[in-house]
Amino acid sequence: MSDPFLGQIQIFGFDFAPNQWAVCAGQLMPISQNTALFSLLGVNYGGDGRVTYGLPNFQGNAACAVGQGPGLSNRQIGEQFGSASVTLTGAEMPAHNHGFNVVNQVAAKRHAVPVAGDTVSAPGTYKPFASGATAAGNFPATMIGGGGGGLPHANQQPYLALNFCIALAGEFPQRP
Repeated sequence: MSDPFLGQIQIFGFDFAPNQWAVCAGQLMPISQNTALFSLLGVNYGGDGRVTYGLPNFQGNAACAVGQGPGLSNRQIGEQFGSASVTLTGAEMPAHNHGFNVVNQVAAKRHAVPVAGDTVSAPGTYKPFASGATAAGNFPATMIGGGGGGLPHANQQPYLALNFCIALAGEFPQRP
């Protein structure tokens, strides 16, 4: 592998930072120990700019380019945004319903497609079918309730556990 640029961020498939690299976990670093890296990063990722500066934090975060794409929000370097979970309200979900149908099927005759004479068995004390339903009919509307219950759901894009690391040593990048 060639020498990295100072401040280069690279993904590694193991659970530690190689020599002269640091895991991008948002930690604060003393400026006095690495003034060259501070000159590149500044306080974009945290720190007070006098004694400390911060490294990028990729823990539970995804990489995003700076700027604004068509129809997208403008993003600044070091900005963290989004949420790991979201609670949807009834007003945010489109109105819809789900049918809950039954087709009688004989237990001894399982078919890929139900045919006449098939049956469904249920405990004798339980009446799951709507009154007056035909052999292939609907369950009552009370069999299906509302969804969500006001609880949050995961809101993360697919992910794979990898380590983002930043080079603490290397060639100082030249400006074009």
